[in-house]
Amino acid sequence: MARLSTHKTSFTAGEISSELLGRGDLRAYENGAAKLRNVFVHPTGGLSRRAGLRFVDTASGPGRLVPFEFNTEQVYLLVFTDLKGDVYLSDTKVASFDTPWTVAEVSEFSWIQSADTVLVTHSGSAPKKIIRISETDWQVQDWTFIEEEDRIQQPHHKFADDTVTMGASATSGAVTLTASAEVFVSDHVGTRFRLQNKEVEITAVTSDTVATATVKETLAATTPSKDWEEQSFSAVRGWPASCCFHQDRLVIGGSRDLPNQLWLSKSADLFNFDLNEGLDDESIEFAILSDQVNAIRAVFSGRHLQIFTSGAEWMATGSPMTPSNIQLHRQTRIGSPVTRWVPPRDVDGATLFVPRKGSGLREFLFADVEQAYQASDLATLAQHLLNDPVDQDYDTPKRLFHMVMSDGTLGTVTMYRTEQVTAWTLQETDGAFKSVSVVGEDTYVLVERSGITLIECFDETINTDAAIMQSSGAATALWIGLDHLEGREVTIVADGAPVQSKSVTNGEVTLDDIASQTEIGLPFTHLIEPLPPYIQTGQGGNQGGRLRPVSITLRLKDTSVLHLDTGRGSVDVPFKGFGDGVLDAPPAPFSGDKTVRAKGWKRDGTESLWRIEQSTPLPFSLLSVATEISVNG
Repeated sequence: MARLSTHKTSFTAGEISSELLGRGDLRAYENGAAKLRNVFVHPTGGLSRRAGLRFVDTASGPGRLVPFEFNTEQVYLLVFTDLKGDVYLSDTKVASFDTPWTVAEVSEFSWIQSADTVLVTHSGSAPKKIIRISETDWQVQDWTFIEEEDRIQQPHHKFADDTVTMGASATSGAVTLTASAEVFVSDHVGTRFRLQNKEVEITAVTSDTVATATVKETLAATTPSKDWEEQSFSAVRGWPASCCFHQDRLVIGGSRDLPNQLWLSKSADLFNFDLNEGLDDESIEFAILSDQVNAIRAVFSGRHLQIFTSGAEWMATGSPMTPSNIQLHRQTRIGSPVTRWVPPRDVDGATLFVPRKGSGLREFLFADVEQAYQASDLATLAQHLLNDPVDQDYDTPKRLFHMVMSDGTLGTVTMYRTEQVTAWTLQETDGAFKSVSVVGEDTYVLVERSGITLIECFDETINTDAAIMQSSGAATALWIGLDHLEGREVTIVADGAPVQSKSVTNGEVTLDDIASQTEIGLPFTHLIEPLPPYIQTGQGGNQGGRLRPVSITLRLKDTSVLHLDTGRGSVDVPFKGFGDGVLDAPPAPFSGDKTVRAKGWKRDGTESLWRIEQSTPLPFSLLSVATEISVNG
């Protein structure tokens, strides 16, 4: 019988799949864990109980969160719900406005911000711009393309067969247009056509081959010609699917009827798409043609113009891009989702995007050696945590990348490429996460709880969810303002110490004793469970043998409570001032080593030696673990 010591100094591989239980030879096994729930892994290797969620407001319904940074001091949160937008500044609603997007469309639209304006696109509705007029005045307006001498400089395309001709009854005034095949529908009223590069506007549709129009530019002739086209974006042909800014141009990626088309505006003239003679500063238009479907799902400005389609990822190059030197190269064949829009995010120079098939998170990163992009999967070891992501954002200061899953959980990966840290954990709450947005240094989430949707914010000073922190000059037992938790049993921290849970009635609770300060919210439980030890013996590994944990030493930092299960039920590891899970006074945070003796042989090599599972709303941080083990081969 041998006595060995194992040392776990890092959790930087995060929670990994049980499919790797036989791969103790991997570095990820050494730095990983079997379960990491409701904790955040630090880039330095340790972990902490995740921040609680501070209650901000009750939303109008399900929807999506969008950040808006006006300047360094005014950073807004936009909350889009069914046909409505709300604006928050420092957790206070400062404005509301009507929008044209239903709750279903909100999950599919894309956006980009420039100065005081957010451009929003959705292939099923006309593109809009949301303009901040003042802190309390926000307006939704249509995109307006540049108009010069009655000519609107917007993209045009001939959707009919190339052999179809069109002629006009006159060269000016009100004219009748006649096509040689079916072209017109009633929704064409108000759209622009170009006949031999001269514009007319449809005023009425007589039949599928005949329409009346007002001439905007004197026509060159009245004879039928194959040289005609209609505006690319309309109620008939669909609207832009995505957009971004790149090299001082507005880039539009795809539309309903032209899903693989890419348009770049004139340089420094964002709403001018005049092709003209193809000079260096003029607009650019081309289609992505290849051996597979390439409906553009997102365009992203990074090291190059990155184009994410339903079937592959592309880069467009040119320094600077001009109509004569732009080049398009396919990089990888992963594809992006087609039923929802999950915004690509930049993390340390790499673009993270959700793949079309399966659960994963891809890192689109340029490799200097190959002079091409690669799309490695960052979730290979934690596929079980990803379930059809619907939203994502990156908290840069904390290096936390959050992904909202369709099942209502929130996957969090701590990312630090320089130190090869990719640590997945899973956040769960009493409800379902619906959207996430990083606004300045704050991370907001939209959470559905008991049929209502709440806006909440991660807050490191609290340890419950949907929480409200309140204080009173005179100590009191009655605390109000809890309408969003009506009928729920809540966890309470009074003057820094957990007290007995209460149920909320009429938006208030009454404590058993008076207090000057409270945190009242919903409990959540954090869980830490290591992988079974992989021990090299004289005969190789310990698979099939027996082992017994002798002692477990946990190195803690600023920790107020610890519940540890070594296989015989959870026990409270004593700290000064703590007993029975309820405190008479706030506990002093503990930093240092705590050693717990353990008993009992384990015959199943897939069992963890210990487990930490606790909901007590107090701080907890674990830096490393040393385990003394007896091994009997």
